[in-house]
Amino acid sequence: MLHYAITARRVDATGSVAGARDAEVVLDTSLAGREDALNPVELLLAGLAACMIKGVERAAPLLHFDFAGVEVRLEAERQDSPPMITAITYELIVDSPEPDRRLELLHTNVRRYGTISNTLAASTSLSGTIRRA
Repeated sequence: MLHYAITARRVDATGSVAGARDAEVVLDTSLAGREDALNPVELLLAGLAACMIKGVERAAPLLHFDFAGVEVRLEAERQDSPPMITAITYELIVDSPEPDRRLELLHTNVRRYGTISNTLAASTSLSGTIRRA
């Protein structure tokens, strides 16, 4: 079993930082909001995007899948009471000459073996598509 850990701390009333190893991320924890930092929902979506891109990186060598780039576009729907994410949709865009059936095979692998995507899919509606860039 793997173990993950981060540390987050409040800097001041305008924000916080989170870190792990040598990496640090500025967090929008201000009540007024910040344009230069990700808020908690955006961080959740960024984690999902990273999981999906890493999934492509992991699956491509196993499938001998040729690609030059990956982009993920995500949207979340949030209800107010109680506050929670009710749905996440994504578009996985892959720059690849591979045929459509191989693109779908890659998508299946990304969905099946993603730690964050599997965790989120167990608690909210997670749906999306894959397409060629």
